[in-house]
Amino acid sequence: MTMMNPQPLHQQEDEEMLVPHSDLVEGPQPLIEGPQPMEVAPADNAETVENQANDEPQASRYTWTIENFSRLNVKKLYSDVFVVGGYKWRVLIFPKGNNVDYLSMYLDVADSATLPYGWNRYAQFSLAVVNQVHNRYTMKKDTQHQFNQRESDWGFTSFMPHSELYDPNKGYLVNDTCVIEADVAVRKVIDYWSYDSKKDTGHVGLKNQGATCYMNSLLQTLYHIPYFRKAVYHMPTTENDDPTGSIPLALQSLFYKLQYNDTSVATKELTKSFGWDTHDSFMQHDVQELNRVLCEKLEDKMKGTVVEGTIQKLFEGHHMNYIECINVDFKSTRKESFYDLQLDVKGCKDVYASFDKYVEVERLEGDNKYHAEEHGLQDAKKGVLFIDFPPVLQLQLKRFEYDFMRDTMVKINDRYEFPLELDLDRDNGKYLSPEADRSIQNLYMLHSVLVHSGGVHGGHYHAFMRPTLSDQWYKFDDERVTKEDVKKALEEQYGGEEELPQTNPGYNNTPFKFTKYSNAYMLVYVRASDKDKIICDVDEKDIAEHLRIRLKKEQEEKEDKRRYKAQAHLFTIVKVARDEDLKEQIGKDIYFDLVDHDKVRNFRIQKQLPFNLFKEEVAKEFGIPVQVQRFWIWAKRQNHTYRPNRPLTPQEEAQTVGALREVSSKAHNAELKLLLEIEDGLGLHLVPPPEKHKDDILLFFKFYDPEKEELRYVGRLFVKSYSKPIDILTKLNELAALAPDVEIELFEEIKYEPSVMCERLDKRASFRFSQIEDGDIICFQKRPISEGQENIRFPEVPMFLEYVKNRQVVHFRALERPKEDDFSLDLAKNHTYDDVVERVAKHLGLDDRSKIRLTSHNCYSQQPKPNPIKYRSVDHLLDMLVHYNQISDTLYYEVLDIPLPELQCLKTLKVAFHHATKDEALILNIRLPKQSTVGDVLNEIKTKVELSHPSAELRLLEVFYHKIYKIFPISEKIENINDQYWTLRAEEIPEEEKNLGANDRLIHVYHITKESAQNQVQVTNFGEPFFLVIHEGETLENVKVRIQKRLQVPDDEFSKWKFAFLSLGRPEYLEDSDIVSSRFQRRDIYGAWEQYLGLEHSDTSPKRTYAASQSRHTLEKPVKIYN
Repeated sequence: MTMMNPQPLHQQEDEEMLVPHSDLVEGPQPLIEGPQPMEVAPADNAETVENQANDEPQASRYTWTIENFSRLNVKKLYSDVFVVGGYKWRVLIFPKGNNVDYLSMYLDVADSATLPYGWNRYAQFSLAVVNQVHNRYTMKKDTQHQFNQRESDWGFTSFMPHSELYDPNKGYLVNDTCVIEADVAVRKVIDYWSYDSKKDTGHVGLKNQGATCYMNSLLQTLYHIPYFRKAVYHMPTTENDDPTGSIPLALQSLFYKLQYNDTSVATKELTKSFGWDTHDSFMQHDVQELNRVLCEKLEDKMKGTVVEGTIQKLFEGHHMNYIECINVDFKSTRKESFYDLQLDVKGCKDVYASFDKYVEVERLEGDNKYHAEEHGLQDAKKGVLFIDFPPVLQLQLKRFEYDFMRDTMVKINDRYEFPLELDLDRDNGKYLSPEADRSIQNLYMLHSVLVHSGGVHGGHYHAFMRPTLSDQWYKFDDERVTKEDVKKALEEQYGGEEELPQTNPGYNNTPFKFTKYSNAYMLVYVRASDKDKIICDVDEKDIAEHLRIRLKKEQEEKEDKRRYKAQAHLFTIVKVARDEDLKEQIGKDIYFDLVDHDKVRNFRIQKQLPFNLFKEEVAKEFGIPVQVQRFWIWAKRQNHTYRPNRPLTPQEEAQTVGALREVSSKAHNAELKLLLEIEDGLGLHLVPPPEKHKDDILLFFKFYDPEKEELRYVGRLFVKSYSKPIDILTKLNELAALAPDVEIELFEEIKYEPSVMCERLDKRASFRFSQIEDGDIICFQKRPISEGQENIRFPEVPMFLEYVKNRQVVHFRALERPKEDDFSLDLAKNHTYDDVVERVAKHLGLDDRSKIRLTSHNCYSQQPKPNPIKYRSVDHLLDMLVHYNQISDTLYYEVLDIPLPELQCLKTLKVAFHHATKDEALILNIRLPKQSTVGDVLNEIKTKVELSHPSAELRLLEVFYHKIYKIFPISEKIENINDQYWTLRAEEIPEEEKNLGANDRLIHVYHITKESAQNQVQVTNFGEPFFLVIHEGETLENVKVRIQKRLQVPDDEFSKWKFAFLSLGRPEYLEDSDIVSSRFQRRDIYGAWEQYLGLEHSDTSPKRTYAASQSRHTLEKPVKIYN
């Protein structure tokens, strides 16, 4: 399994997430571990990867220069098309972010819309935003992906923060120009469409349930330890056990199928036996955790059976923790068991270095002395040594760790080597404790390498194995098993970086470097001296008879289904509708036409069977004698209705079922749909149907009750084409159980797509004149009376059918509580905008419907769309509910304090007002006409806040990521001011700023923290930025006094602060004696300055917890096996 999702989905990799781009605001949501490469044949054309001449990757670099970057007013932007490896590519960016405060960037297959079905291609690539001032600060990220129809683009939703990109100090935008580089290397992809794992390797794979590749890799590893497999087979189970409720039986079944099936095996039975639901199968877990939990569960299930203790015999080893005093004779030891060992990757070049680190001696001295009972505090040595190793040694490599500097989990992709043969007796047994049995040789052979590709938030697992410890390696990748060489299994899974040469001679021959995100995550070694015992023979005699019988029966049923499909072309499906079906369905399941053919009795009949013999089948099924059966063929009319057309002729009934199906429909694989007409005689005896003459018309009748709003089928009648509806009124009253003299109105149901057509039928005109024919539907009802009709919503049939056609139950939610249904209304899709808001206002008891504002629902994110519906901007309810190709049933509402048309003429700005002497900012919503100016905003603010003195002057600032970017001119129009991405801050102008001396400087002052990451110093801003007047010749010592007074910081805390002059993001620390003004040039205070005074101290503002700050962390849910 890889990183997920349908249409493009959203996941993220590494620290940000690596994903198909998708429009998160208006597009589908991710839900699972990630999309899997499509397993379909590459099309046989010049562009398939199979047609590449060699296995060497073809690489190239594309540079994209984007001018006027900050003024881009588009949601997404594509680069020009470039070609690498014979394929067309382009870069896709979201300048304002794909629903995040980051630049979002992806690599896209440029011609994906025109490529043939089944295309796929594999590429390693990096995307970079070039730092045009200091190239070493270029922001670059790399990954790899198999592109296909479902995932035609892939990359990083959170590529780099807007605060970094748009900061003029950082060098990513120079003269408002952004430079993007894409390094792309295309590799060959094997065509697995016709690949047969069993035939080529003797092994079969496991199907992926959505996010279960981690489990598949582990199960294959355990299965290929024959001693373990044999023990599972010998766990006691019975024929009465249900595999979905018994882990032993489910595992036995799975192992049996892996051993004897010819195709890949499903794991649903096993996961159901774990007690997992579908959600668990779509949640990627940690393979190491699953290994422990599963082995513990099996160990428990094996207790009291012939295989008790198998888990311990295979996997359990022991080590000794010791503390030994240096100056006195005292030693403390504790023996502990382990089933696997966690080995450090970071800082270790190979497995031996990890074992060295594992047994490394720690000195306990100074403040960390050891309390040795009667000896008191003593200098001591602390460490671990191994008493014994197990026959099967499982090594879990610590590829994931928590980065405290970045407050996030990260994956360690460093190069880490592991040997084919592991000698744990090396250097005179330096890993062994004194009491270890030195007669046991601890030489191990590598059996399995479990590999993780991707980042910390998800990815794909597969495994390399040599099941018999021979020289032949196999790759187990979900459903596919392939033969591989030792280099693929070892060296290519070490991790680290890979260099690929340029293929454009003379352009830039610097090799591309790609981080290898695919690397070993778990190693399984088998002790050489135990090889024959562990790699033993397992055959049918090891498998319980009831299990063999059960699984052979399953195989036979599977074969029957396969045979059924293979013989499908010899059969046809005959669907027979009867009057009982019409009565059952009309008014409940359906309202238009006569029957839903998917809900009637169907027969699978050989095409060569004569139709007369088929009638005998019908006689047996329904108890209706052959001689009283008459069948009608259905026909689809030009108006898209589906009606009985004519009865079968004797000549047609003499044909085969297949021939009749051809008469009914020329479509391949079409079904034969028939209406069975039977006639009740006297005393409910069935009689042969009357002969149908040319003038006879078969009509179907529905009765409508306006008071109950109920439509039901009441029967069918033959009428003469020259007769009139008035001739059958008494009969119709009888069908509807009405008194003979009740007046009724008749309507013909003509069609319902794309709109309902149901017209009044003239009772005195002949059926022929009214163009009535076989299969037509007549709806009738009591004649409406004028009195007492006030409470009847749909007095006549056409109104009711119109309502049924357009009926839509809409769930309304208050916009401030978007997860909770508030109320539901029964509306119609063709209701106008005014109709909808009128009904909402009425439900809420609101007199003025114009104060209702509605917002549509995003079907994919399950959230309100970002922008509300403008007043009368949509025609009908359906327009409010449609989202791409889906129709939602949810709307969000707000009750405004002024009418919506009036509000739309106003501009609302969210402004944070900072009082001169109070700490807390006051959040104001300022609402003014769109043509108003910043001066009008400030005057409005003055009416809403308490000023330090009546004549105080205000200014409006634009603050972005804790920096001041702009002071708005008083005359600037507010219509184009954006408060969605930037914070608007209003504040009093200090008196000292109004009276600047000729040599005074007004500088920006920002709070900063500093951290080191990837050998780079990163400066991060936080808190509230502010302006400060610096006088000529003023030292830092004097400036600090004023800053401390302004910020009211206690002495003990302020003494820890550092002060730095920053230019282009690089700090230059100042001494108390430094003249501050000499560092700053005079600048226009209305611009965002590249230079500022940084106050370096710890950020004590509250932080969100790790889980809350991540959009998704696939490894945070623990693995649980419930049964």
